[in-house]
Amino acid sequence: MTNATTNEDNNAILACTISRDVQNFDLLIEDMEAALGERWGDLGFAEALAFFGQPEADSLEFVALAIDGEDEDDLTMMGEIISRAKEKRIKVVLIAEDVTPAALHQLLRKGADEFVPYPLPEGELQEAIARMNKPDPAVVTQETAVSLPQGASKEGALFVVHGLAGGVGSTTMAVNLAWELATTSDKTSPKVCLIDLDLQFGTVSTYLDLPRRETVFEMLSDTASMDDDMFSQALQSYEDKMEVLTAPSDMVPLDLITPEDIQRVIDTARKHFDYVIVDMPSTLVQWSETILQAAHVYFAVIELDMRSAQNALRLKRALQAEELPFNKLRFALNRAPKFTDLNGKSRVKRMGESLGISIDLQLPDGGKPVMQSGDHGLPLASSAAKNPLRREIAKLAKSLHSLGSSDAEAA
Repeated sequence: MTNATTNEDNNAILACTISRDVQNFDLLIEDMEAALGERWGDLGFAEALAFFGQPEADSLEFVALAIDGEDEDDLTMMGEIISRAKEKRIKVVLIAEDVTPAALHQLLRKGADEFVPYPLPEGELQEAIARMNKPDPAVVTQETAVSLPQGASKEGALFVVHGLAGGVGSTTMAVNLAWELATTSDKTSPKVCLIDLDLQFGTVSTYLDLPRRETVFEMLSDTASMDDDMFSQALQSYEDKMEVLTAPSDMVPLDLITPEDIQRVIDTARKHFDYVIVDMPSTLVQWSETILQAAHVYFAVIELDMRSAQNALRLKRALQAEELPFNKLRFALNRAPKFTDLNGKSRVKRMGESLGISIDLQLPDGGKPVMQSGDHGLPLASSAAKNPLRREIAKLAKSLHSLGSSDAEAA
């Protein structure tokens, strides 16, 4: 171990990196030195387990567990390191490079306090340390529930985002559209509510780093007795800018709720908010028609690939067979080709013509920062403000907000 322990308290080790070889994480070394000077050490995996039993470990505030793809065979030992650290009340930052989501999930479930991808974004380690040093938030009670906007019924606009295939970026669009709408105007701050109706695999809570509450399941299970207080208990405030209804904490059947339940939730949200954004499951359920009929704008998110084309065609046939308003759909092409990609532009045109649809919105590929933004639980405006995808979503939000303001003025 480098920077070994010392007898003087003012030189006590405050943190340690734990890795197979810390030289593989040179950016981590730089950030540890910037944050702690010389008051940190470096341990191997086996050394760390032994060190936790020594008196010198009592001064540790946190450890940075740095792993890559080669360490996935030792997940049991990684989990033991996290468990031992938690027993000693030592915070754990998980630094990971090329590690599978399943492995990350397993280690985070063991109790890691923070996760930071490697290579480390600038300043991210310091921010993670600052977050860990914050006192634990108080348990949410009736008194700390979200305060719903009062006054006359707003009859807010309902914007729906529906991904027609897995991984097309519908949740990214929903989360960032909601945030951009909530922050689009400094003069008049619109009241925005983001609702995750992907009850089984919804990730809005992950993308905004919000906990999932049991009260969401309780409310959805009994909407007949739902009032404003119960609805507010299920909401969470994000940065005091918008309110969020996450998916339930446990995986539940998609038919848990009926069209009547959905109608009550949507009506209550629209009554209190200027904008309600809904993130839909990719599959069709019995209440999909309810959302489609209520939506002011229904974004169907696709990519320039065969599965998106096939699913768009299936959806078109299904809606037209039931005589549902297919024309309400606004197709949004994510990871669209660049302006200079003439071949890609031609493919987009052919795709629209062959499916008989109009691709109204083309969203550029935001690249790796988009994934990192979701991992960090931050909107793109906070983590990568100049990202091309963020700029396009911000432009869309301003357009929708201007349209809504014009309608209100006209009325």
